[in-house]
Amino acid sequence: MATSRELLDSELLRIVTAGSVDDGKSTLIGRLLYDTKQILVDQLEHIEHASRRRGHDYVDLALLTDGLRAEREQGITIDVAYRSFVTPRRRFQLADAPGHVQYTRNMVTGASTADVAVILVDARKGVLEQTRRHSYITAMLELPHVVFAVNKMDLVEYSEERFDEIARELAGLSSRLGLHDARPIPVSALKGDNVVERTAAMPWYAGPTLLEHLETVELAGDRNHDDRRFPVQWVVRPMANSHHDYRGYAGQIAAGDWHPGDEVVVLPSGLRSRVAAIDTVDGELDEALPGQSVTIRLEDDVDVSRGDLLAGPDQLPAVARELTARVCWMAERPLDGTTRLLVKHTTRTIPARVDEIVSVVDIESLEDRPAPATMELNDLGLVRFRFAEPLVVDPYARNRATGAFILIDESTNDTVGAGMVVESE
Repeated sequence: MATSRELLDSELLRIVTAGSVDDGKSTLIGRLLYDTKQILVDQLEHIEHASRRRGHDYVDLALLTDGLRAEREQGITIDVAYRSFVTPRRRFQLADAPGHVQYTRNMVTGASTADVAVILVDARKGVLEQTRRHSYITAMLELPHVVFAVNKMDLVEYSEERFDEIARELAGLSSRLGLHDARPIPVSALKGDNVVERTAAMPWYAGPTLLEHLETVELAGDRNHDDRRFPVQWVVRPMANSHHDYRGYAGQIAAGDWHPGDEVVVLPSGLRSRVAAIDTVDGELDEALPGQSVTIRLEDDVDVSRGDLLAGPDQLPAVARELTARVCWMAERPLDGTTRLLVKHTTRTIPARVDEIVSVVDIESLEDRPAPATMELNDLGLVRFRFAEPLVVDPYARNRATGAFILIDESTNDTVGAGMVVESE
């Protein structure tokens, strides 16, 4: 039977890339795929021919991902393009988020499950408004790791002084926003400098290449192993013709390390029991960790339903009917106090209404504009909600799984927003 640690060892690294227009994001992604030998021979031949037709004397690696954009324009409605690649050291899933301001909601979608944000900065232009916006979203979503890929170093003659100047500005931005583990890396995606292979063109840089850094980012400390959280997705009962007395609760562990014998509080009811066993398709586990999908059996026949949350008794989440959250509004129709909403949080969906739009962020200044009447498409702001039923939540900064929710239009069933809990009442 595989241990939990072995399962986590094979866990992939989720990356979201972001950057302003013409920062070279497509070329960087293409370079990663090309230099890690993830491109099929016929793909390579195709982009070589296309590069020659365009008059390039080099292989235009941007064509690898530009093809995905063309497909979307032909009617495939995916907002974020996902690519996977593998190296001997790690598996990766890369979300290519659009860079334009009108696609802020797409950036939020792509970054919501990421472990690392790779934000491109053009070495000629430095930190732009879009750099600040992408960094703000990264901070808002509490991504545990950030890489600023300072690209096109070949166009500033691989200048150490220019890189240091940008790095200082990025350090100030990171400090102001509270970014986690932010690291600048000088690269040239076009030439391949410091993306996968080291370069002799920047002898002054002693740090890792972009791929080396991504291969060695430590994920174990990113999980919340202290506060046990288990949203119940499904109640598993025996078949009608079965004599086996079985009742389990299936779902994915949102936080904490779980063991048979652990004390459990069922929320929102407050009933108590202990873990009798932790089941998987491969048998029982002695330990289950965040991210694993399991079925938990309890010692007592207590009332537990889909949408309930099992928690450890020492660090209980809040059971709230009101909360304040950071919100990205994703709908054409503005958000105001009359909008009829459902909130989907872990495995629970309940009616909600807006008590107050507290503020909306001015991305240029990174300051809040207090108490606007509405939130418009792609706005980021602070909103106070009231719920029809209690919701069991943690602050998003403490637990991304139990601190995040989506907003659904009650009349159309469309997803119209994403929220991150700041505080509950």
